[in-house]
Amino acid sequence: MAKGYWVSVYRVIRDPERLAAYDELARVAVQAGGGRLLSRDGRVTAYEQGVAERTIVIEFDSFEQAVATRESAAYQEALAALGDAVERDFRIVEGLG
Repeated sequence: MAKGYWVSVYRVIRDPERLAAYDELARVAVQAGGGRLLSRDGRVTAYEQGVAERTIVIEFDSFEQAVATRESAAYQEALAALGDAVERDFRIVEGLG
């Protein structure tokens, strides 16, 4: 079964305090969904149109698990806390099996 990955690239952080509140809630939701943090705030080299801001990669055992966690009530609570505090590119990517 192919793994699923959350990939988030933060283009702009407007409110670090709200982002911190989101981080706490999101961590609980991700752990409950079986996600594992692979990369957070590490070194980034951006090419072409890339942005070298905060980048997060989270691994799930399946693509479906990643989607279900994103849609969970716990993660929706985290998103509500985040609001418009950031501008980011968030996507869920299926691994190669």
